[in-house]
Amino acid sequence: MARPEFNYTSHDVTDKDVLYEDNHLIAVNKRAGDIVQVDDTGDESLDDKVKKYIAQKYSKPNGAFLGVVHRLDRPVSGVILFAKTSKALERINKMFKDREMHKTYFAVVRKKPYPEAGTLVHWLVKNPQKNVTKAHDKEVQGSLRAELHYKLVGELNGYYLIEVDPITGRPHQIRVQLSTMGTPIVGDNKYGYPRGSLRKSICLHARRLTFIHPVKNEPVEIIAPVPRDGFWEKFEEMMG
Repeated sequence: MARPEFNYTSHDVTDKDVLYEDNHLIAVNKRAGDIVQVDDTGDESLDDKVKKYIAQKYSKPNGAFLGVVHRLDRPVSGVILFAKTSKALERINKMFKDREMHKTYFAVVRKKPYPEAGTLVHWLVKNPQKNVTKAHDKEVQGSLRAELHYKLVGELNGYYLIEVDPITGRPHQIRVQLSTMGTPIVGDNKYGYPRGSLRKSICLHARRLTFIHPVKNEPVEIIAPVPRDGFWEKFEEMMG
């Protein structure tokens, strides 16, 4: 059985975790430590918790349909979207593939990025046995191109807040690309930060998801409040 990257505390999904819901979609504010889909740790997955929430809320004794359309790393918090119908799942999957879903993350680092804004392009290779991704400056065998935009937002007590807009969606992309730039994320000792976090998380938060609704054809913006852990709140006003 695989060992989780961080300690895990089980909890049920409740109304306060739900950021957006209609007949086709549901978005929740993922807590750091939750795993989106079941793996060999045996821990209850977030998609199972959301299924349980829907089944209880709408009295569905036979369970509820739920489609996973994207993922967040286990130690990352923030908005994650699920499809409640097969029609929505098919259309949202295509939107992600066509890069029509705009995701905005915020990361906290200890080293000021230089330059303060720019675009990072790397070629990533994941080692599935070690669950680690390595970044290369040039294309190598088995690599996938990764691109993101970033900018420095502000500084507070020696910590720097960076806004990140990923163009591609590769495993551990933001974590390894920021580390390769010389600015590892606070708490992320897998990717170069000198020590793990006592909060059992890393300082990477999926703040915002914007897109055109796949069925209603209207703009949707979903914003995830930061974790209430005594640290993140200090940066939330900078996020806008």
